[in-house]
Amino acid sequence: MVTKEDVRRVALALPGATEEAGFTFRVAGKQFVWLWRERVDPRKPKVPNPGVVVVRVADLGEKQALLASDPATFFTTDHYDGYRAVLVRLDAVDGQVLAEVVTDSWRTQAPKHLLSEVDGG
Repeated sequence: MVTKEDVRRVALALPGATEEAGFTFRVAGKQFVWLWRERVDPRKPKVPNPGVVVVRVADLGEKQALLASDPATFFTTDHYDGYRAVLVRLDAVDGQVLAEVVTDSWRTQAPKHLLSEVDGG
C-alpha cells in the first residue's frame, strides 16, 4: 500500500520540487501533486481526503487512457471534467505506477532546464 510519505518521497526527489502546507507539491510555482478535496457534506466546505492525490496529465487523451487502464486506481469527478488531471487512490496504486504518474505530472509543469536534469540532456 502506498502512503502519503511515499508520494512525498517521490515528489521531492524531483529537481526543483517543493512542498507547501496542505500536502501540495510544486515546481517553478506550479502545482503538480496535491490532495483531493472531497465534498463529504453538501452543506459544508470540501475537506482533504488523505487517501487520494490529484496529478496533472499531459492532455485529455492521457487522462482517458489512465482512467480506462485501471478504474480501481484512477478516477475523476465532475469538478475535473475537461481538466488535465486524474485522481489516484493511494490504497490501490502500485509504487512504481505512483512514481511514474508523479514524475509525468512534474514533467507537465517543470521548466525545460529542469527537464534536462531528469532526461539526461
